[in-house]
Amino acid sequence: MRILLIEDDEAIGSAVREHTVADGHAVDWAKDFARARDYESVVSYELILLDIHLPGGCGVGYLREMSKRADPLPVIVLTAREQISDRIEALNAGADDYLAKPFNLGELSARIHIHAVARRHGHFPGPIYSLGTVVICSAERRVDRAGQGVYLTAREWAVLDCLLSRPGRVISKEKIQDALHSFGSEMEGNTVEVYVSRIRKKIGGDLIAAVRGFGYRLVVI
Repeated sequence: MRILLIEDDEAIGSAVREHTVADGHAVDWAKDFARARDYESVVSYELILLDIHLPGGCGVGYLREMSKRADPLPVIVLTAREQISDRIEALNAGADDYLAKPFNLGELSARIHIHAVARRHGHFPGPIYSLGTVVICSAERRVDRAGQGVYLTAREWAVLDCLLSRPGRVISKEKIQDALHSFGSEMEGNTVEVYVSRIRKKIGGDLIAAVRGFGYRLVVI
């Protein structure tokens, strides 16, 4: 998943980005709303982690601005404000979820993967997705093949999540690359091919089809 983190606190921002990248997501970190808008103008995100109070603007206003878009992004608000009235204001402005600082990074991971948030924007087709003998539960990061659990690394999940976003349709190599890396990350030319090959070995080579010159698609059986 490609995530935009909007947070001005260096310690919190670094911890959140490091943890979320280790979880298999690509994270771009903006420390103010101007930079966040710049990133949004060139990158398609799937989720925003938003600190309500930043220099030069109010997160609630940013939320209201986003809610007016034709396809608003899901937003998890991260803030030190703990009053119920503040929480209600953020939710009414368009936030999908709310975490009060200080929060546990493990809980943040769980919130990011909450199926209700992902389903709102169609990233996962349902609580459980079946492909022949393979059963995938994206919300729980679980794959079973012929009744046996299959372990996928965080980056393998990033690729599989990308393919699951539009099962049966071709996903470009560029989009998969975006899911694997954020701004400034180095990447070998065959990185996508390597991860697809690893996933095929684990879930079955016939479930991911290559479309020469474009990308890959998940084969819907």
